[in-house]
Amino acid sequence: MPFTSNIYNKEIFQNLSLLQHDLRKKEFSNCTFKGCDFSESKFNNLLFTDCTFLDCNLSNIKVDFCSFQEVLFENCKLVGIMFSAINSLLISWTFKECKIELCNFDNLQMRHTKFDDCTIRECDFLKTNLKGVNFGKSDLQASKFVSTNLEETNFVGSINYYIDPTQNKLKKAKFSQPEVLALLAGFKINIE
Repeated sequence: MPFTSNIYNKEIFQNLSLLQHDLRKKEFSNCTFKGCDFSESKFNNLLFTDCTFLDCNLSNIKVDFCSFQEVLFENCKLVGIMFSAINSLLISWTFKECKIELCNFDNLQMRHTKFDDCTIRECDFLKTNLKGVNFGKSDLQASKFVSTNLEETNFVGSINYYIDPTQNKLKKAKFSQPEVLALLAGFKINIE
């Protein structure tokens, strides 16, 4: 059985199928996870530092007090995760070409996070600090932004977002046409 130790450094884990596995209280540094299925596993109190997840399924994992520092998720499936329960100290992560659905990022400090070309559907960003975040080329269908700091955030190339300018901070945020017109949807005006 993998993960019998508590500390792992510079290791590569490939094609593991660990559905509903308990991985609590472990530390991973400079590790790579390729093609692993961690569906419904417990990541509680885990520390990931300088780690990479490639082509992994992390659907419905439990992340209470989990730490993500300099972590890359690429082409991963992240569905139904309560990220609002993680250890919010020193969050630093990047998402590339990931499917992120039904996740909760409420109350997190996620400044300068990158979501490159991701599908981010039905996710919640309530009172989240997203200052300087890059949502470039992402699909944000049915994701909710409420009382969120979106200053200097990049939405260029993003689609399907709805952001109420009266409920969020948007100073110096970047948008592209014609999607930027979605900012007017809450005003119920006609644009011709």
